[in-house]
Amino acid sequence: MSDADSARATPRAAEDLLAVTPGTAYFWGRVAGDGDLTADCVTVRAGDETAANALAAVAGADRTDRDHRVAERESAHDASIVRYEDAYELQVFGPPADRASAALGLPLDGQPGGYRFDAFSEERAALVRGLLEACGTVCFRESSGSVGVSFVHDDERLLATIRSLLAEAAPTLPTDDRSETSSGGYWFGLADDADVAAFAEWVYAGSDETGLYSAQRRQKLRRSVERATGNDVGALE
Repeated sequence: MSDADSARATPRAAEDLLAVTPGTAYFWGRVAGDGDLTADCVTVRAGDETAANALAAVAGADRTDRDHRVAERESAHDASIVRYEDAYELQVFGPPADRASAALGLPLDGQPGGYRFDAFSEERAALVRGLLEACGTVCFRESSGSVGVSFVHDDERLLATIRSLLAEAAPTLPTDDRSETSSGGYWFGLADDADVAAFAEWVYAGSDETGLYSAQRRQKLRRSVERATGNDVGALE
């Protein structure tokens, strides 16, 4: 299935955002990676309309043009580089925020979080996909013809949790140690000997059927892997 709008599946609305489904796993992965919680509001951000629509559908919310803007974003590894990107922001009001903080250990009102994602062990790929799209980066290394995948965040505890999720993933995914970024945050990447093609197939498995993905981020990972492996663009599903 292509990334054309007409071919995209529509994610299902969650009857309970704390129930374990691919949609809720993806939703809370995105919230943890690029979102905020207050006592009565969940805020989650996305960089393209596909992901914004998917998040809204899972939350049972209606999107409007008001949640779209063009934002400045510093490079995670070099604060002197600024990119201008689409930014979509979705807010869900009510009890899910307080419940998610208690059940999943997500930070509430800026307080430290514990990040307890054990409940989503059966939906690990969708959870990691949300985290990857929210706070991950993908690059093609021209010098070595390889793909770099890294996760960047201000909270070391979240990165430690992501490393644990990857350590227990179906494909073997060794990671490097955490390092500091020039902007004051932290990051780690998949190790040089990690099978990035296997990671790409695993993390986006079933995304065509569920519609739970960012079209831009999926395409970038797909094209980078295919350049590195010599496969035709579109070979990864």
